[in-house]
Amino acid sequence: MRRFTVYDSRTRETRVFAPLSPPRVGLYVCGLTPYAPAHVGHGRTMTFFDVVARALRRWGYRVFYVQNVTNLDDHLIARASEDGVDPLALADRHFQDFRRSMDTLGNRSVNHYPFATDYVPEILAQIRQLVEKGYAYVADDGSVYFSVAKFPEYGKLSGQKLEALKPGARLELDERKRAPEDFVIWKATTPGEPSWESPWGPGRPGWHIEDTAMIFRLLGERCDLHGAAVDLIFPHHEAEVALAEAASGVAPFANYWMHGGLLLMEEEKMSKSLGNVALLDDAIERVGPGPLRLYYLNAQYRSPLVFQAGKSLEEAREAYSRLTVVYDRISELLERDGPERPGAELPEALGDAAEQLVERLDTTLADDFNTREAIALLFGWTRRLAEELPRLEGYSGSALEELAQPYRWGEEVLGLFVRAPTGPTGAWAAIVPVALAARARARARGDYAEADRIRDELRAAGVELEDDSSGTRWRAAPPG
Repeated sequence: MRRFTVYDSRTRETRVFAPLSPPRVGLYVCGLTPYAPAHVGHGRTMTFFDVVARALRRWGYRVFYVQNVTNLDDHLIARASEDGVDPLALADRHFQDFRRSMDTLGNRSVNHYPFATDYVPEILAQIRQLVEKGYAYVADDGSVYFSVAKFPEYGKLSGQKLEALKPGARLELDERKRAPEDFVIWKATTPGEPSWESPWGPGRPGWHIEDTAMIFRLLGERCDLHGAAVDLIFPHHEAEVALAEAASGVAPFANYWMHGGLLLMEEEKMSKSLGNVALLDDAIERVGPGPLRLYYLNAQYRSPLVFQAGKSLEEAREAYSRLTVVYDRISELLERDGPERPGAELPEALGDAAEQLVERLDTTLADDFNTREAIALLFGWTRRLAEELPRLEGYSGSALEELAQPYRWGEEVLGLFVRAPTGPTGAWAAIVPVALAARARARARGDYAEADRIRDELRAAGVELEDDSSGTRWRAAPPG
């Protein structure tokens, strides 16, 4: 296993990574709340953590990567009410689109996408534990709140001071709370909303506790690496720390915290609520997955990245074209003639340089995932090989493979040089299990119109479903 360092948001220093149970690594990233289509900010976060998972696997770690889906919250309920649809069906629909976008973008490293509503028993068990330990209390309406005052270390992740939190500013005013800083972990039911039975009455999970309950079930009371964008440090991740450590008595909850910088729209945070959103699918369609990944990764991951829709994407397209010109020619020759094509072997110095560059790329990325410097090294290799372009035709297949080594590294670790898959054997094949799960959930709750819509959408994409007593099977079929 390769030694590497990571900047830990908890300790505010760069640390050598040491997994809790090597070589296994539990990676948890806060994922989508699918009440609207994914935007380019989501793309940045998910692409960076895709690289983290890719790199760790290359370096010999056994990574189990979990990315949750908040498929029920106030935003989803409000949007579904506006659209006149079931909120869980709306979440399923947007999540299917998100998975298709992730696959097209090359983000395929996630092992498991747990849905919050599938973990209600685990959430209830953790709430019961917190109530019994005195960290949480039941309000008159059956809602349950976490008492921040009971957890003296609240604020240790974000650096927030409890006395500095002002009601009405960073805190929600709610007469059901004993203190303004307390936060809800079980919301009493409201007529017309999905709900579950609990010891305190019907309701639904609060936001923060879904993640800790999922992590306890899937990764244990501690996880190796927890990540997301920086805007989730407070209050979300601060609340997670309090919930997890209060419930388990074990600290730290996450051995390392990684937080990526925000994508800014003309110097302002991109946000659905602000209405300044550039959709991820639009960006992919405009320039393709390779240039968009280059745009995301050609920046220090903890720094903000300013997005200027036309300028940013066109600059990325031009840069990507310069980066790939030599590799494209190598690939053409190998595809045309095969790896056994005859020709001259590489000069020894050039072969050694390719091999040394691959090692240098790994070393560079092992320094807190410095994707920007790794990309600079790949550009340097392209400039060096530009002189070889007229001579590439004369090289053997093995020589071309040697020259391609750094680019192969870029494919494997950075996910660059990715091409958008097409047809049911590409993007659709990757999300068919997700679509089938969404259809099964729709049928289970009696929403047959939504189940039929999913079936029809799959059929239009070239995927035919067959239902029988043993379940649902699928096969690729001509679109139509």
